[in-house]
Parts: sequence; structure tokens; C-alpha cells
Amino acid sequence: MWGSNNELKLRREERDQLRVHGMVLKEELAACSRSKRSLAQHLEAMEQSMLAIIGQYKEELNKSLTHEQKLVEDFAQAYAEKEARGRVIDSLHQEATMWMDRFALTLNGSQDLPRLLAKAKAIAEVCSAPEKIHGLINYCQHMIDLMAHIIRNR
Repeated sequence: MWGSNNELKLRREERDQLRVHGMVLKEELAACSRSKRSLAQHLEAMEQSMLAIIGQYKEELNKSLTHEQKLVEDFAQAYAEKEARGRVIDSLHQEATMWMDRFALTLNGSQDLPRLLAKAKAIAEVCSAPEKIHGLINYCQHMIDLMAHIIRNR
């Protein structure tokens, strides 16, 4: 009987220890559940925050891409305009060269032009020509001198 009582007492102590251990485990489980809920809420809040940040970055990226596309278009337009101006300048240069060459040929081919102009001056002075004729003769002399200077400096 004494052995049975001891055995019973030991089993009751074991049972009480298991109850205490079970209560501790229940409290730990409840604490873990609260921690899990808190972490889940924190994770959800961080996820929302990250999604908002990603949205802002996407918006900024779209603005940057739009701005970059506009810059590319502006550059292409400016380059096309530069090329067109270059073609116009080349064309004008060729035409100016052609006219200068033609005038030079005319001036060089007409060795008589200075002599004829001197003769016209003399006649205008002798015949008392109107002032406008003297102006025209001076203008012709100026043009001959100017073209001779341009031809020499080419």
C-alpha cells in the first residue's frame, strides 16, 4: 500500500508538473500567436509602403522616359534643321562661286572695260553730262575696283 501511495503521489506530481508545463506552453503559444499577428500586420504595412514607393518610381521613370523621348525628338529635329541649313549654305556658296567666276571671266575677258570707262569719263566731262551720269560712271569704277580686289584675294 505504501508503494502504491508513493506511486500515486509521484504520478500526481508528474500530472501537476505536466499541467504547469502545459499552461506555460499555452502562454508561449498565445505569445507566439500575438507576435505572429503583429509581424503579419507590420509586414503588410511594409508591403503597402513598398508598393507605394514602387508606384512613385514607376511614375518618375515614365516622366523620365517621356522627357528623354522629347529630347530625342528635339535633337532629331535640330539635326535635320542643321543639315537643311548646311545644304542651303552649300548651294548658296556654289552659286556665289559660279557668279564670281562668271564676273571674273567677264572682267578678265574684257580688258577694254577700264579703257572704255576712262573714255566715258572723258566724254562726260567734255560734254557736261548730267550729275546722274557721273554717278553711274563712279559706281561702275567702284564695282570694277571691288571685283578686282575680290578676285585678287580669292
